[in-house]
Amino acid sequence: MFVAAEMTLAGVPAMKMPDNWPCYDVIAQPTNGGPPQRVSVKSRTFKRGSGTFVTYKTADQFDWLAIVLLPGADQKTRRVFIVPRSIADSRSKQDGPTAKTSERYWRQDRITDSLPEFENNYCLSSTGTGQLNGKLG
Repeated sequence: MFVAAEMTLAGVPAMKMPDNWPCYDVIAQPTNGGPPQRVSVKSRTFKRGSGTFVTYKTADQFDWLAIVLLPGADQKTRRVFIVPRSIADSRSKQDGPTAKTSERYWRQDRITDSLPEFENNYCLSSTGTGQLNGKLG
């Protein structure tokens, strides 16, 4: 609900999907037209170290990935990164071909370095500027 509310306040009307909706959590309608955008939200309490990941399934169907890092460890504030699917796919790590699952992932403590331009990107800017640039998605 937090991501949907912040997107709406940024000028992109959004609504949370029902609990357990497959593949995505929020639907958002760009105000300049175009199809509704599907947003998958992944939230974690922030931790440092090698066993703390944000993951998503490669088969899930969504247009944007919202990563919400809740306060924890030495991170005192909530941080949110909203990333186009294509960029999430290109910047995340992927399970090897012999893995039993097919997931993409980041270590929590490396998201800030990997996706800095997409922090607080509630307007769905494909360049991650955080400002509405006439092109969404």
